Amino acid sequence: MDATPPSHKATCIAYLEKYAAKDLKGVADLFADDIVLRDWKIRVVGKELAVSETKKNFKNAESLSIDILHLHESENTVAAELKIVVNNTEVLYVVDIITFNDSGKITSIRAYLGRGDEE
Repeated sequence: MDATPPSHKATCIAYLEKYAAKDLKGVADLFADDIVLRDWKIRVVGKELAVSETKKNFKNAESLSIDILHLHESENTVAAELKIVVNNTEVLYVVDIITFNDSGKITSIRAYLGRGDEE
């Protein structure tokens, strides 16, 4: 009997936990070969380049914490509103739109920089 694959929401949470832990192998294992990674600074296509960009981010951050503020799941997409703190000083409010293929691998991450609710 086949095990039920985790929900996309569960995979999204696992991805964010691995990212916060700077677990490059764990993050890479969740990426599809044809992943597209895009944020306000870069756009890369393919697992090798996406892993390379992730590795750079990990190298540039002594510490990372990610608080999930909201999650919304649809058929093959999860939207995650996040508060990310880098090096205990830089606070980023980000929305990640993460899409998945039929195998449950991440096929794209589109990150949008926003702001918090404080005045």
